[in-house]
Amino acid sequence: MDLAYTEEEEDFRARLRGWLAGVLPTLPARPDPLDWPGRRAYDTAWQRRLYDAGYADVHWAAAPTLRLIFLEETERAGAPYVGANFVGLLHAGPTIAAEGTEAQQRRWLPPVLRGEEIWCQGFSEPEAGSDLASLRTRAVRDGDAYVVTGTKIWTSHAEVADWCELLVRTDPAAPRHRGITWLAMPMDAPGITVRPLRTLAGSAEFAEMFLDEVRVPVDCRVGAENDGWRVTMVTLSFERGTAFVGEVVACRRVLAEVARRARANGRWDDAVLRRRLGRLNAEFAALWRLTQWNVSEAQLRGGGPGAGGSVFKLRYSHARQELYDAAAEVLGAGAWDADEEWTADRLSSLSYTIAAGTSQVQQNIIAERILGLPKGR
Repeated sequence: MDLAYTEEEEDFRARLRGWLAGVLPTLPARPDPLDWPGRRAYDTAWQRRLYDAGYADVHWAAAPTLRLIFLEETERAGAPYVGANFVGLLHAGPTIAAEGTEAQQRRWLPPVLRGEEIWCQGFSEPEAGSDLASLRTRAVRDGDAYVVTGTKIWTSHAEVADWCELLVRTDPAAPRHRGITWLAMPMDAPGITVRPLRTLAGSAEFAEMFLDEVRVPVDCRVGAENDGWRVTMVTLSFERGTAFVGEVVACRRVLAEVARRARANGRWDDAVLRRRLGRLNAEFAALWRLTQWNVSEAQLRGGGPGAGGSVFKLRYSHARQELYDAAAEVLGAGAWDADEEWTADRLSSLSYTIAAGTSQVQQNIIAERILGLPKGR
């Protein structure tokens, strides 16, 4: 497979670089990480700039290779990340673009692209663990609405969201994977209670969400009733396949900084540490090549990332943890400094083997869908 960029793709890269060079110095200071209303305002303003410049729809309307170039160049330039727009741009938006009706696409996609509406993700539940298909939140059809009752947890950005991509059980008698439906729930509907959760790093980007007979219009259903598991697999293929791509570039930058810090403080004299950093350099280079392969395959197929995204997500989540363990080794006692950026990133990295499907789940997907092994009993 030819992984080289075409002349048209390199022209896109050059235009994007020029635009970033002009706009980034004009941005205001970033808000306090704990100020989520402030972060929402900052992130949506950045999204509006992207929209006005013609880059807003790159996450789902552009060819996969152009999306890869966009993520690579924005990360290298130090541009703002999607932040509060994460679920709308990288999960719900691509899913609606792939599975929604024309009316749904007209209703939901433009406000996300313009930075006018924020989405959150209502998938996980307190008693479901990593077994997403065992969810218990019920949705009962009542005329032109579903009446939803249940509890969600780790609901990303719920406290500032306008909409929620919500998984509910619409047929309790059906086999676990066949009685699930994917809904778009308006977050201002009566009966929704949101309680922010504070993470180990001190941030509160997640929340518990309690749903007490919340009415969701039937026309907010994406896909057919009881076909939500298939739609969810589309969502997760985007989450695992492309959502972390920009972070690979960020990790390669951090690795170079870790090596410079090691040379400055004498830790570079440790041959074991040098080998560790060298192996990580090879690891992230290989992950970048895997990313290029995945997006090239997606472009050829005309679909999402597919099961190859699980290979990437599995290895990336562990490599990220190894990177920040190495950073802690270089910092020494400074690794416990709460004001050190790498300390916060190390704490955050602990969640990566759980987020977007645990490593065990990814191993099962790889075994069954790529290697053709039988399902476990």
